[in-house]
Amino acid sequence: MATDPIPVSILTGFLGSGKTTLLNRLLKDPDLRDTAVIINEFGDVGIDHLLVEQSSDGVIELSDGCLCCTVRGELVDTLADLIDRLQIGRIGALRRVVIETTGLADPAPVLHAVMGHPVLVQNYSLDGVIVTVDAVNGEATLDNHPEAVKQVAVADRIVLTKTDLCEAAADKVDALRQRLSRLNPGAVQLSAIDAGAGLAGLFECGLFDPATKTADVARWLRAEAYDQGDHHRHHHDVNRHDSRIRAFTLTEDTPIDPAALEMFIDLLRSSQGQKLLRMKGVVKLSDDPGRPVVLHGVQEIFHPPARLAGWPDDDRRTRLVLITRDLDRDYVDRLFAAFVGKPRTDTPDRAALEDNPLAIPGFSN
Repeated sequence: MATDPIPVSILTGFLGSGKTTLLNRLLKDPDLRDTAVIINEFGDVGIDHLLVEQSSDGVIELSDGCLCCTVRGELVDTLADLIDRLQIGRIGALRRVVIETTGLADPAPVLHAVMGHPVLVQNYSLDGVIVTVDAVNGEATLDNHPEAVKQVAVADRIVLTKTDLCEAAADKVDALRQRLSRLNPGAVQLSAIDAGAGLAGLFECGLFDPATKTADVARWLRAEAYDQGDHHRHHHDVNRHDSRIRAFTLTEDTPIDPAALEMFIDLLRSSQGQKLLRMKGVVKLSDDPGRPVVLHGVQEIFHPPARLAGWPDDDRRTRLVLITRDLDRDYVDRLFAAFVGKPRTDTPDRAALEDNPLAIPGFSN
């Protein structure tokens, strides 16, 4: 490609969590010029006085060069249309896309559209998922709505809103923060009233650091946070929705055979894809141990693997971060070990594995 892919951020959050207020704040940020904001319906989002003109084809131009557009049919069509506009000069520049979901939306289909479409992956890259959580009603929302739990579980950034209304109940906010950390220990938590909720705090959470143009694996994975969260979670989780979510890491020092890794990923996503909320990692492959491969998937859909030019830091282990729902960690650990944990002299029959994933040599109940 002649240009770098355009970063895409997903803004989600349950009904009443302050998502629209945050969106309006972002649209006033001069650093978000040349950004397209995709929303479901203009009438559903109270975007304020920044609107200056609405064209006939569902695109609204904002001050400072921002664009807003509704989802015209499929999200894929809307994203493709933005690229067409850019290529023919109807848009002068496009530096970022922000997709706002409805309050009841599962963010997974949006992630699939960005990561799984063969044309879109050439033009866009997923920067991250931002979720808003209401500090006043967040506990009750998580108790009663599994959709809200899933939104938090897949997020890269959690923005806690309405904390100014809970000043007299600091312990309530602290309890909510701890719960969010157990659900998703790797997500950075921000307060909507803090300066950190601006552009730098919310965005630029993808693999590549935009300032240096190099990969920052440690920041992107935050693998140590997931390990700590999984170690402590079972002592605290009492809520039935929360208890379905697990976040953990898989590590391996020895270089992994590419075919073994491919079979592990293929079997995991084909047999357990709906339970695999998100997975990302860096892998040391035996064909070129000095150039790791980056993986990123949401349920059954995986972004095409990418080779890095070299290891960005001194940690040269394979590290895979998984966020799952209703998926036994022990199953994943044993499956991973069966494929990549030690040298193999045989190749499992694929059809047999699909019928019975536990029928792997050395992998039994």
